[in-house]
Amino acid sequence: MVAVETRMQTTIIILVVAALTGKCFLLRALIPKVWCLDDFELARPLGKGQFGQVYLMRERQSRFVVAMKVVLKSDLLKHNMEHQLRREIDIQSNLRHKHILRLDTFFHDEKRVYLVLEYAPQGELYKRLRKMVKFPEWQASKYIYELATALAYLHRKHVIHRDIKPENLLLGAHGELKISDFGWSVHAPSPSSRRLTFCGTLDYLAPEMVEGRVHSNRVDVWSLGVLCYEFLVGKPPFEGLQEEDRQATYSRIAKVDLDIPETISSEARDLILKLLKYHPDHRLGLERVLLHPWITRHNGTKGSSSSHNRGL
Repeated sequence: MVAVETRMQTTIIILVVAALTGKCFLLRALIPKVWCLDDFELARPLGKGQFGQVYLMRERQSRFVVAMKVVLKSDLLKHNMEHQLRREIDIQSNLRHKHILRLDTFFHDEKRVYLVLEYAPQGELYKRLRKMVKFPEWQASKYIYELATALAYLHRKHVIHRDIKPENLLLGAHGELKISDFGWSVHAPSPSSRRLTFCGTLDYLAPEMVEGRVHSNRVDVWSLGVLCYEFLVGKPPFEGLQEEDRQATYSRIAKVDLDIPETISSEARDLILKLLKYHPDHRLGLERVLLHPWITRHNGTKGSSSSHNRGL
C-alpha cells in the first residue's frame, strides 16, 4: 500500500483557472482540511496516463476547477511503483514556479490515490506540436526560454526531472509552458548529485544514460537541446529510420549523430549544438541559455536577471 497519511492536515494553495474568463485565481485555504472525493464533482475526463486517469474536477464549495490524477493502488503494487509515486508527490508538492504544474494536495481511499493538480486549459504541448508539425522560431524560442527558466529553478532545488519531452509539457490559460509528470524525477543534493538509474524516454535520453554511465542534472540540459531541435524540425534529432529501430537511436545518441537542416537559423543552430554535447560538462549551462542571442532576440529578456527566471 502506498505510504500516504490517512489524515492529511495541511495548508493548501490551489491555483485554478476559471473556465468562463480564462483568468487565474489563487485560493489560499488557511484552515487545515482533510480532503475526500466527495469534496469534488466531475466535469469531464482529460486524458489517460501510464498509471492513471486525469479528470477535470470542480471543488464543490468554492466552484474552483482543478485537474485530478487518479491512480489505482492495485496498479502501483502490480508494477512496483509505490516508491515512485511517493517520490513524485514529495518533490512536486514542494515546487512553486509559474512554469511548473502545481501539485496542491493529495488524498486516498481504499482503492485509489488522488492527486489534485493545477489545471492547464490549453492541454499538452505534444498535441499542439503534432497539429502544427513544427513551430516558427519565435514560438520555439519562447517555449525553450520558459522551459529553461523552470529547469534552472528545479536544479537550484536539487531536482533532476529526467523525463523532459513534449508529452510532459502542458500549456496554461495564456499558452505558457508548464512542466508536469515528476514520476522519474529525483532529489539529488550535492555532492551526491550523480545518479545511475536508467529512466526516461529513449529519443530524449542523454549519451551517459544510453551508455549506462552515472548522470547528473545535465541530462535535463541535453533534453532541452533535443526539444529545441524537435520544435524547429518536427521530429527528435536521433530517432531511427524505423520507429521500432531502438538500436539505431541508441547508436545515434551515443555518437551525437546530428543533422541540422539548413532551414534552421544560425542562432538556433548554435544553441542546439551547444546543448547537444557528448560530455555533460561541455553542455551550455541554463543561465547561459537564457542569455543566448536566439533566446533574447525572441523573448526580449536579459536572461537570468529577469524576474521570470526567478519564477516570480
